[in-house]
Amino acid sequence: MKKIIFLTLVLAIVSSCGSKDKGELVGVKGKRWHPEKPYGMSLIPGGAFVMGKADDDVVDLQDAPTKTVTVRSFYMDETEITNSEYRQFVHWVRDSILREKLAEMADLEGKTSEDEGIGQFAYVDSGDPEELTPYQRYMLDTYGDEQRQINRDADLIFDTEDYPDELYAEVMDEMYLPPDEWYNGNRTWDVSQFKFDYSYIDIEEAAKYPELPRSDFIERPYPEGLEIYPDTTVWIRDFKYAYNVPMLNDYFWHEAYGNYPVVGITWEQANAFCQWRTIYKNSYQKSKGKQNVNMFRLPSEAEWEYAARGGLDGAAFPWGGPYAKNDRGCFLANFKPLRGNYAADQALYTVEADAYEPNDYNLYNMAGNVSEWVNSSYDASSYEYTASFNPNVNDKDNPRKVVRGGSWKDVAYFLQVSSRDYEHTDSARSFIGFRTVQDYLGTDATANAATN
Repeated sequence: MKKIIFLTLVLAIVSSCGSKDKGELVGVKGKRWHPEKPYGMSLIPGGAFVMGKADDDVVDLQDAPTKTVTVRSFYMDETEITNSEYRQFVHWVRDSILREKLAEMADLEGKTSEDEGIGQFAYVDSGDPEELTPYQRYMLDTYGDEQRQINRDADLIFDTEDYPDELYAEVMDEMYLPPDEWYNGNRTWDVSQFKFDYSYIDIEEAAKYPELPRSDFIERPYPEGLEIYPDTTVWIRDFKYAYNVPMLNDYFWHEAYGNYPVVGITWEQANAFCQWRTIYKNSYQKSKGKQNVNMFRLPSEAEWEYAARGGLDGAAFPWGGPYAKNDRGCFLANFKPLRGNYAADQALYTVEADAYEPNDYNLYNMAGNVSEWVNSSYDASSYEYTASFNPNVNDKDNPRKVVRGGSWKDVAYFLQVSSRDYEHTDSARSFIGFRTVQDYLGTDATANAATN
């Protein structure tokens, strides 16, 4: 026992001598970190504001009484998520599914990375750890040297003339609709196979029961995967007696609409996009040896209204108000003006996501263009019982989720920053899109200093 104590003291003395802290309490030094504004987002400095209707409730809904609340600092997308941005998500999901299917086929046929054809595309050897890509190194660390690693670095081949072998062709053919379902002779993806599976931990619920293991609160909301392709048929279903076939055919996939807000997205799909964006960014962070970023998510109702006001207290619209025109008679947003003269504001349907002037937080189209999903559940009386700081009500058992901002088919009332509306979580509309937020890491004081 004395020998053990002596050796422990010797080790403690040696460690102290080799330390640079001179025996002082200097804290543990972690990785370097400094605030980095996410691409395409604006920093919204935290603060207090009067939430709710400052003017008369002309439709007498009585669901937005005035209440002073405070929100913390956060980042918000400057524009609504566009077709082009959402297509990036769709392509990532599609390609991930394809790679998994190629690996399954290669494994079934006993192909390895040394075999020509599907084997070269499906798998990659572990090789020298110093020469691995970041993803390969991650797979090696996670599964060990004998784990076959799916080749995510080789470009997938979509041209039938360049398929490396019949096995590759068989996998690809399964991802398309059968020829008798093709439209105008165009080979068409079976988008019902584009499914995204993810998991998350219900932190709020876990905090109520600290005695239970964390695994009890990890949820996989869609174990079979959530279909993430937009519902393009909304252009027909939302307007029974109108000719909107061109929008159904072209709006999501054609590059002419790449910078327009994505629509036909359910609240569930919008949340799945947030999960993917977090995974995608943190995969890059890990490859560069950087710290993870915190999650992207939908804004709370209070955050959305605070950001939409752009620092203007008591204003009816993001630009102030009380009118939807400027002093030259030009409309300031894309909506349904003049009793249905849609073209009066320069657009019949949606416009580019960065059209019109931004508000004072550099956020575009916080009124009009498309309504936006938020994370909060709709309850007409929620303002009466929510907290006065970072208020939010998101009842998992309430399928009605709040949409804000009004859209291209709405009258000016719904463009007001205080107007509330809702839709069900599994509903997709031709006039509802979304944008994401990310919490700011730091104090509101540093956020305010960064924006000044």
